[in-house]
Amino acid sequence: MLISPQRAQLDGHLFPADAGAPPVEWWVSDTLIPYPDAIAIMESRVAAIATGSAAEAVWLLEHPPLYTSGTSARPEDLVDARFPVFETGRGGQFTYHGPGQRVAYVMLDLKRRQQDLRRYVSALEAWLIGTLSAFNVTGERREDRVGVWVPHAGGEDKIAAIGIRVRQWVTFHGISLNVDPDLGHFGGIVPCGVREHGVTSLTALGHLVSMPEVDSVLRVAFEAVFGPTVPGRVPG
Repeated sequence: MLISPQRAQLDGHLFPADAGAPPVEWWVSDTLIPYPDAIAIMESRVAAIATGSAAEAVWLLEHPPLYTSGTSARPEDLVDARFPVFETGRGGQFTYHGPGQRVAYVMLDLKRRQQDLRRYVSALEAWLIGTLSAFNVTGERREDRVGVWVPHAGGEDKIAAIGIRVRQWVTFHGISLNVDPDLGHFGGIVPCGVREHGVTSLTALGHLVSMPEVDSVLRVAFEAVFGPTVPGRVPG
């Protein structure tokens, strides 16, 4: 059963745009998008948002199997480069992207919102936690590491990662939520540099949901934190 994100749990993490700002365009791609193609489209849109010539946007997609390294990545955390490895300017360390994982590239103009990166990351975590709550999954944030974690009797596992970059106060990169990826693919890296905890997914937790179902819930939970969206189309 799906339940709506609880507004009372989000009030401290709301991140709305200024009054009168246009809604955020909501893009969804149904095919696997090569990483370099996604970066090129995202870079172009971020530049347009920065000049005020385009609306903010969120792009939901899946990638073919690959690893990305953030600005804090340590070489020893790349255990087995079994998939292509892409360097990226986002924060964080190594992460995996692949089929069954919903990536959301979030392109927001913080000049229209709040020029506060810590609060922005907290809002992204609130978005993910609200999404998981709709599937009766308890996601939690941690003060000492970014992302969303699911506790269990033996410890905790990471279900969603966050990695951001900001240029001229416009955000890009974003979040990834493990819906039904091959969790074995994470074995080629130390995910986000965290060795003492594992990774999980909605499927591994017993929640067999389709990607369109997840997308629908992501949109509702996003709007609860960031404000209204409108359907959009990926440029190009």
